[in-house]
Amino acid sequence: MKSLTRNWKIYAIHHSHSDIGYTERQEKIEQYHVDFIRQAVRISNEVEAGRHTEWKGFKWNCETFWAVERFLEQADENEKEQFVLALKRRDLELSGTYLNLSELVDYDILRRKLSAAGLFGRSVGVPVTSAMTADINGYSWGYAQALLDAGIDSLLSNVHTHHGMFPIGRKQTPFYWETSKGERLLVWNGEHYMIGNDLGLNPGMVLSYTIQDEFKEVVGSRDATLQNHWEIAETRIERYLQQLESEDYPYDFVLVNVMGLLRDNASPNGAVAAFINEWNCKHGETVSIEMTTLSRFFSHVRTQTAEIPVYRGDWPDWWTDGVSSTPMHTQIFRDAQRTCGLIRRLDNGAGLVSEQQLLEAEHQLMMYSEHTWGYHSSISEPWHPMVQTLGVRKEAYAANASRLVYTALDQLQYKLGETTLAPGMALRYQVINSFDYQVEDIARIYLENYEIPFFPNGIEVVNEATGEVVIHQREEVSRGNQISIGVRLLPKEKRVFTIRAAATKVGGNTTSSTQLQGKIRIFDLEDLYPGPKTVAQAIRITETGIDSPHVSIRWEMGKGIVSWRETAGGQSLLRTDAAHSAFSPVYEVTIAAPDQQVEERGKMGRNRKGAHVQRSIGRLVQARPIANGPLYGTVELKYETDGMRYYSLLLTVYQELPRVDIAVRMLKDSVWDPENVYISLPFHTNKQNQQLWLDKMGALVRPGIDQLPGTCLDYFALQEGIALLADGEGIVIGVPDTPLLQTGPLTYEGRLLNGQQGEDWDHPLYSWPMTNYWETNFKATLGGFYEFRYYVTWGHNWTSPEQAMRHSHSMNTGLTAFRLKG
Repeated sequence: MKSLTRNWKIYAIHHSHSDIGYTERQEKIEQYHVDFIRQAVRISNEVEAGRHTEWKGFKWNCETFWAVERFLEQADENEKEQFVLALKRRDLELSGTYLNLSELVDYDILRRKLSAAGLFGRSVGVPVTSAMTADINGYSWGYAQALLDAGIDSLLSNVHTHHGMFPIGRKQTPFYWETSKGERLLVWNGEHYMIGNDLGLNPGMVLSYTIQDEFKEVVGSRDATLQNHWEIAETRIERYLQQLESEDYPYDFVLVNVMGLLRDNASPNGAVAAFINEWNCKHGETVSIEMTTLSRFFSHVRTQTAEIPVYRGDWPDWWTDGVSSTPMHTQIFRDAQRTCGLIRRLDNGAGLVSEQQLLEAEHQLMMYSEHTWGYHSSISEPWHPMVQTLGVRKEAYAANASRLVYTALDQLQYKLGETTLAPGMALRYQVINSFDYQVEDIARIYLENYEIPFFPNGIEVVNEATGEVVIHQREEVSRGNQISIGVRLLPKEKRVFTIRAAATKVGGNTTSSTQLQGKIRIFDLEDLYPGPKTVAQAIRITETGIDSPHVSIRWEMGKGIVSWRETAGGQSLLRTDAAHSAFSPVYEVTIAAPDQQVEERGKMGRNRKGAHVQRSIGRLVQARPIANGPLYGTVELKYETDGMRYYSLLLTVYQELPRVDIAVRMLKDSVWDPENVYISLPFHTNKQNQQLWLDKMGALVRPGIDQLPGTCLDYFALQEGIALLADGEGIVIGVPDTPLLQTGPLTYEGRLLNGQQGEDWDHPLYSWPMTNYWETNFKATLGGFYEFRYYVTWGHNWTSPEQAMRHSHSMNTGLTAFRLKG
């Protein structure tokens, strides 16, 4: 160690990286982690009893509280007591992290889960002030606030740079992460979570992953590793510290993580402590190593005199893109999560729904949101039984959450007066605004098919409180007869509507001397003499467009939607420079031989596609009207596109609302090659000062502005939607089903990190509902039937991004409506 210019201290964090599914069945991994805690407690007890003095100084950090919860559920009283004693001796320590997560889970659920470690710690007299994560490449901005709300003031981040990157341009450095509320979380921007194994801190478990040098081949042989272990450790540690000195690293200490085995989900290993003690006897005067805990390490960081910089903004997770490899179950997850929030608002603390039932649903949601998206050989062996086994278990978390929340919703609505099926059901319906702000929307109530003949003259819908007959529109759907009514409700307002028989029958269609519809019902001529319009004629559908009092949309065969304008003033809501028309499908495939699927994906890097990617755009081939009435009109646009057997858009425009609902329906081909499916969202206010706002978990974010330097600019994970705002004008898009928004260019090229983009950075937006590009544990095929929904609204009275995002949330959730008893 003679080449070093300062005396060094290496702090070693010993832990097990939690991957729920990557290396084994999920329930097997649970068993592993429960036993890891038992093993760590036994090692601590052996040291305490003086039976293994070579392990003196052993420390173990519980990376996730999920593992601790599972242990506490299964441990007997003696095991629990021994665990608490080890915590109080500071041989073991709790991390405030619940799981290593994707960005799917919402703020309220995350905040409740992050409080679990602190609640347990306080119950046994062990404060929990620090947290750690491993493998994941970032967090929504609200994650920092959720940690602080849970009493966590420090976070160790161990980014895995396989397809992600460290923020702020360097690792092994601290910074304060300032939240949107102005509070600060101390972050240590750490190394890969097995760098200690690369450095040789675990004899016989040496790795060449981050460090690849002349010892790489030696490390591949266990016997050779044991024989050459000291040479490897001494050489690599000295070089590592030399490199830090050459970079003007301001500290005389550094943090490394070390695993007990060469795998994720690895056990504690007393050999790490034994090596450290032997190292310190040999080299401790120049480079000492100490096993430590998170809280001890962060206490040391806080005593340093070097200034710690402050950064503010979002830290996008590069690996949340896994959610789009299981798009149907991600859609089910998002609906279940949204419904869970709806139940809490409807119940409003009344206790009509079991809190335990909701907490179990939230647990299932957290398990689906966990960052692991399948078995490690999902791409290379998609037929393997373990791939299928882990896949269905992962997807079952979303299904289980959906079943639990809808069971709870059924129970709640029944207690609020909902009827079950019975002869002679009353024709009364409750409509509820669950939000604490005013909502104007379309409420949908239903009649059974067998009930329609009871109304030979048709029906009327009546506001029960006022006796007013309200305009309605009936449509036959799979659920029966859908009756739509326009409703504006105050915060938390409830309103009852009644269906009754119409007094007189509405006449059938007849011809008109001025309306140029014609026998074959082709709508391709404008009327010379429009004449008086009925309410039902306010929405006009032709072969090339649809018009309402609020919007005029035009399409062209082959191109798709070419124009989207406000009716009043004619302002365009689309970019003039967009490469793809609104809601057109963009399909990408990188062809790979069957035996090259992993290798081809491995070369993609952060482009998520190959250099020879084949990109194709959907071609509009047919347009036809589906429905038209006093409240809304619907058209279907059918496309031909590569990679899909079927792709269509259902556009619904409204008489009273400046809004268009879009349902994207597709039958996706089953393809093994790496693919991406994008849906173009080229919306724009066409004002120079427009700002793009994203609803991220726990915070509203402007990409490239409210964002840490050196973080991902290509895509973001949304909660409810996006808003394009300028001078009180704006466009709001609700995205209930598809969380990923592509903001970077689709082309294969060098990617930009935040801080590198320049002032002219501005790209058309794309929803990114599907991908299978990742070379290990994404689902290999995307084939199947899907429907993804989008809600677009616009206006001139957006007072804040918060107001705009509330609107996207209410569009995604809708009004609650159900049939009442008597």
